[in-house]
Amino acid sequence: MLIFDAEQTRAALPFEQLIPALEAAFCEPARVPLRHLHDLSTEAGCPASVLLMPAWNARFFGIKTVAIYPENGQRQLPGLHSTYLLHDATSGAPLALIDGNEITSRRTAAASALAASKLARSDAETLLVVGAGRVASLLAPAYRCVRPIRRVLVWNIHQAQAHALAARLAEQGFAAQAVNDLEAACGEADIVTCATLSTAPLVRRAWLRPGTHLDLIGGFTPQMRESDDACFDGTCVFVDTDEALLKAGDLLSPIANGVFAPGQVLADLAALCQGRHPGRTSDTQTTVFKAVGTALEDLAAAQRVYLNHA
Repeated sequence: MLIFDAEQTRAALPFEQLIPALEAAFCEPARVPLRHLHDLSTEAGCPASVLLMPAWNARFFGIKTVAIYPENGQRQLPGLHSTYLLHDATSGAPLALIDGNEITSRRTAAASALAASKLARSDAETLLVVGAGRVASLLAPAYRCVRPIRRVLVWNIHQAQAHALAARLAEQGFAAQAVNDLEAACGEADIVTCATLSTAPLVRRAWLRPGTHLDLIGGFTPQMRESDDACFDGTCVFVDTDEALLKAGDLLSPIANGVFAPGQVLADLAALCQGRHPGRTSDTQTTVFKAVGTALEDLAAAQRVYLNHA
């Protein structure tokens, strides 16, 4: 069994290659059972949980485990730790143990960009990144592969982290700056992408210009929120998979309050990739993409790491 550390995994997954690999995966037969989420919270009240995410196709099967510790930021540690185990689908033999943090962060950013390639305006140049963690740091480079992103605004609840990320993005050639006023930044952005662990709405529909693409990829439990209910009122809503309707607080809240109905989802990412839905059809549409992540993306990324080595 091969072992790929973080550096090796990262090197095998450039966005220029990973984004089309994900698109291909959404067009091919695969099985993706619902994930398992187990509560690991301590008696002292420290929140923690573990996700188990399996998927398989004709050649490979794999499972990712994700340990989620939302308060790790206070310890100067990542909020997520994960591993990926890839097997041969024919024999069951374990093939590779791969750094799951790199797979998770890079496939999340790549899937966000893949959705934007179908849903954001073709002339989108200004990107607002809400969050400053591992995934947030990858969104601008991923989006640059699908849209002419030049200017990047960064907002984070901890402003020092926003300034640090903006400085790193500036070194990568972006006109990047940290911002304090989230409302004003939303009004300037062509694309607003959120990658946080927030449990309270951050982005308000009233702040978005017509034609904006809103990307919500941080929340993956019913308790997590990155947008208000109004973001789903009269907008063009898309999801990565139907599981988002079962797991995402950003969707469950407007559904419970009668603002939005599940049948109003226009398409999932597979339908967009397979051309069964055209995605954005006018420059004035406000599009919303809500993702909770899917094990299919993990499998596609793990395959790429393994096959690049082979």
